[in-house]
Amino acid sequence: MDIKQLYTDLILEYNQDMTNRRTIENPTVHEHGHNPNCGDDIDISMVVENGVIKDIAYTGSGCAISQASTAMMMELVKGRTLEEARHLVNLFLGMIRGDVTDDSQLEELEAACTLKDISKMPVRVKCAVLAWHTLDMILDRLGKDKKK
Repeated sequence: MDIKQLYTDLILEYNQDMTNRRTIENPTVHEHGHNPNCGDDIDISMVVENGVIKDIAYTGSGCAISQASTAMMMELVKGRTLEEARHLVNLFLGMIRGDVTDDSQLEELEAACTLKDISKMPVRVKCAVLAWHTLDMILDRLGKDKKK
């Protein structure tokens, strides 16, 4: 199987993954993300206990890349500390910007590292980063709340 087919198969698999596509009752935090360029729309809810992401879920609609990237992110950050999640968000966004290219670093992103070539498709970048930017907003808000 060639790498392009593997990439396509992973996008399709994660696009159809319903594991974390649901609503969380009484989340610790909730954030809405929207891409006005294409209409991708996402709501992320998260339960945080003692600085650990105990549960994370999303609802919304969007293209296959947007939905697959979201499912990959959910799988990656669930059970991690907020600091670990922040590191992974920064790593993913750095990969998409082309700032992080070292494959050994990118392995931390697990399945999400397959999206690294999205940076060569500028029209699709916002699709791939929507959930990651939304999680970044959540982490910023939680950081500000912690300082109060």
